[in-house]
Amino acid sequence: MTAVTPSPILSAPRPRIRGFAAERVFVRRSLTQSLRDGETLSMSIMLPVTLMLLFTFVFGGAMQTEGNYVDYVVPGIILLCAGFGAGTTATYVSRDMTTGIIDRFRTMPLRAGAVLTGHVIASLARNLVATAVVIGVALLLGFHPTANLGQWAGAGAVIALYILAITYLYAAIGLAAGSPEAASGYGFILMFLPYLSSAFVPIDTMPSWLQWIAAYQPVTPVIETIRGLLMGTDLGTQPLWATGWCALIITVAALWGARLFGRRRAS
Repeated sequence: MTAVTPSPILSAPRPRIRGFAAERVFVRRSLTQSLRDGETLSMSIMLPVTLMLLFTFVFGGAMQTEGNYVDYVVPGIILLCAGFGAGTTATYVSRDMTTGIIDRFRTMPLRAGAVLTGHVIASLARNLVATAVVIGVALLLGFHPTANLGQWAGAGAVIALYILAITYLYAAIGLAAGSPEAASGYGFILMFLPYLSSAFVPIDTMPSWLQWIAAYQPVTPVIETIRGLLMGTDLGTQPLWATGWCALIITVAALWGARLFGRRRAS
């Protein structure tokens, strides 16, 4: 009996796509999805703007802060905007994992991280645009930053770093969730973090048991760094804490996401 020799064409390994061609494709794919999902994109802008109007005109008169309350509240609104925008990433990632499109991608010579990279970079671009809109509305409401060009650049870098960190975390949540609805619910919990920080009221006005939580959670140093750069308040060690927290979140979320993606691929 003659043994069947496998065809060298069928057994040869498929060449992998070189460079960042796959990442560029998935970034473009995610951006196209965002443009087609106009309602989600508009809501990620409208909700923070609505909250800023609410806090400024309804609660602003009762808040005891130095200067105009809108100057105080804008950094927190920027982070809320980032949270709302990045929250959609969890839904998009979970949708990819549950609709079967990932199985099709696995048959292609792609790096496993290319799909997640596309979601993260597209979310970063969406959130930066939304942040610019929120800042523009704040300026119309009387926001008067004292920052020079270098401080604006520093504030933008901190905002981008935070968006990157929170988006990687939301992407990992999307991988862990069993459905897009569950991913949206889990991600919604993280949106409460800015409320438990110095975003809307000074920490020393909170109950003593809550002050420790507000002072040492990751969002507070990010807010204080942005506020210090834009409004000229004392920065202290806040930039170091903000950078450290963001780097830690990115590292943990990226490792968690890679493990979840590999596990879902194997299942």
